[in-house]
Amino acid sequence: MDKKWIYYAGLTLVAAIWGANFGVSRSAMDTFDPILFSFLRFGLAVPFFFLILKMKEGSIGIPLKVLLQLALIGLIGVTGLEIAVMYSIKYTTLANASLLNVAPWPIFSALFAPLFVKEKFTRRLGVGGAAAVVGVTFIILGGGEGLNLSSDHMIGNLLAFGVSIIGALFNLACMPLMRQYSSLRVSTWFIFFGSLFMAPLTWGSWSKVDWNGLGAGHYTAIIYNVLICTVFAFVVWNASMYKIGAARANFFRYVVPAAAVIAGLIFFDEGITSWQMVGAVCMAAGLVWISTERKLSPALSM
Repeated sequence: MDKKWIYYAGLTLVAAIWGANFGVSRSAMDTFDPILFSFLRFGLAVPFFFLILKMKEGSIGIPLKVLLQLALIGLIGVTGLEIAVMYSIKYTTLANASLLNVAPWPIFSALFAPLFVKEKFTRRLGVGGAAAVVGVTFIILGGGEGLNLSSDHMIGNLLAFGVSIIGALFNLACMPLMRQYSSLRVSTWFIFFGSLFMAPLTWGSWSKVDWNGLGAGHYTAIIYNVLICTVFAFVVWNASMYKIGAARANFFRYVVPAAAVIAGLIFFDEGITSWQMVGAVCMAAGLVWISTERKLSPALSM
């Protein structure tokens, strides 16, 4: 069996974990300020990243010049991106935010890839990607909320669309560094810097939380976000993305809204429409078509 299937499986699993996190974290937002919860997620994950890096590679250091690059990547790709996602949801509908954030991201990754790495945009990638875009659109808009382009949601819409552009550039900016250093080392340091820059933004939020009143559900949400959604997910996603290529890997983000729909059904008894089921089939067909390409770019296959 071709080893590339391991990486495609890893991408699918991580995207499903991120989608399920919608259900896990939604109730926690009633207790935690969104920025504080994001800081807990990434800040508490930092020691685990450094511990794994030390155990696996024997050292944690990285040249100063590269540290400056990773500081910028962390500021934009973790601090800025997480805040933009939260405020896009605040200022527009969930359907708008999901569609404008998730759907264009892989497309921008494919378009911008030649600027950072030697990735070929193949016909199979284009066809499979188009099917996946149609599928994820049905999944997001098929929920009944619909796309709302009124001026009341313009700020949120622009933020959500901006997230897809910045997110794609963030992924691609990591790729050249992952050719010099491991994906684990790169991830560890940009998450460290992202958490560091996010810390001052939580000022004033800590006192608003009734820490003594936290229950098992709150701690479960924090542990899931730290260990599963961040430590495990970032290690697997970035390692798989490096092997497969950013353009292909990012199309697997379309599994996120599908998993979120399932999480909504499990956690909040939300229904699934026929349009969403049709969309899931289209999306799955597109991703399978992408992943069955026999030969990857020589610059990516290892």
